[in-house]
Amino acid sequence: MVKNNDESSQKNNAVSSFEETKVDDGFLVLVYKNDGSETQSLLKEIHSDYIQFHFCVKGSSKFVFNEGRYVLNILEENSLLLYNPQRDLPINLQVSPHSWMVSVLISIKKFHGLFSQEADYISFLNEDNKDKKYYKDGNITPSMAIVLNQLINYNLNQSIKDLYFKGKAYELLSLYFNRSEDANIEQCPFLVDETNVIKIRRAKDIIIARMAEPPSLQELADEIGLNLKKLKEGFKQIYGDSVFSFLFDYKMEVARKLLESGENNVNEVGLKVGYSTSSHFIAAFKKKYGTTPKKYLMSLN
Repeated sequence: MVKNNDESSQKNNAVSSFEETKVDDGFLVLVYKNDGSETQSLLKEIHSDYIQFHFCVKGSSKFVFNEGRYVLNILEENSLLLYNPQRDLPINLQVSPHSWMVSVLISIKKFHGLFSQEADYISFLNEDNKDKKYYKDGNITPSMAIVLNQLINYNLNQSIKDLYFKGKAYELLSLYFNRSEDANIEQCPFLVDETNVIKIRRAKDIIIARMAEPPSLQELADEIGLNLKKLKEGFKQIYGDSVFSFLFDYKMEVARKLLESGENNVNEVGLKVGYSTSSHFIAAFKKKYGTTPKKYLMSLN
């Protein structure tokens, strides 16, 4: 948290409210899209029993604590986990113009039930930590981004909205905790080497920049100056997926956004993300989303 020296800046923001969906007892999904040109203020009382997961899908926002004394920023493609069993932690969220937020609130009792005997896998559920406050920021993976966008852009029949949100909320949490970022040094010796972490992040930037014609794994390893084994292990540890599974998810997310923009047809989108034939692109899109690009576009309308 950083100290806020401009408390008056919070007073002139328009007050709005989340779109709230109850997934289950003690389990809520909050969605907010600020597509306007003014910062919006969102307020919600949250009991100390609740763990808060916040995802900034687009733009930026900031959490205000202790009546404006502290501010915690959250930027695009980043997440924030907040939990304080010792006191209520109300949401006072300032959403910047053209910014989208998704929040998942789940009671500790409900959350324990999701993991049952495997609860020790989650560090803040350990017996030693159960009474400690917890704060963690992290990146939104491509797989998580897909689910978050599906929650934000929900346009199916309203009668199945609660069921749809329930499935997506569970999917989002499973993707969040499938990453290896919580592993300690004994479990993850690779990540102790900050130089290697920088190289792995560069590898991610390279495959994204050249997604239409990505290098082979060996070429990528040579380019960043790591051996192939460390590239594979390190990429999995940092991003929770293999290099090409990560790239596939990223390409499909880019393709989905290109289709939604309406500026390119299916063939053109396929070419932009690296598929030389439309049939290969359609097959890949269907593998990821369970529907063809054409049917996906029809569902938007």
